[in-house]
Amino acid sequence: MFNFSANHLFLNSRTEYQKCAVFLLRDLDTQRVYRLYDFTKALLLRPGVAYSVAGKVNSADKLYLVIESVRLDTKHSQHSNAHAPADGAGGSPIG
Repeated sequence: MFNFSANHLFLNSRTEYQKCAVFLLRDLDTQRVYRLYDFTKALLLRPGVAYSVAGKVNSADKLYLVIESVRLDTKHSQHSNAHAPADGAGGSPIG
C-alpha cells in the first residue's frame, strides 16, 4: 500500500454499492479520471466544487484508490467548466 493525493478534482458521478460508494472524479489539470472508493459511504461531494483528496492505494489484484480525506480545494476555482456527458451518464444525484 502507498499514499496518493490529488488536487483540482471535480465530481463526475457517484454510485452506491452494498459495501462502498464509488466516486468518479476528474482532474481538470491532467484530464485524468479517478475511481475512488469510500467504504464509509459517508462522503457527500457536490458537483461544480473543486476538491483535494488523499488516501491509500490498495493493490492486491486490482488498483483501488481508497479515500481517507477530502477537503475543498481553495487554490482552484469553485466552478467547473466541464460539461455534462452527452449520453446522460451522470451517476446518482448528490444532495
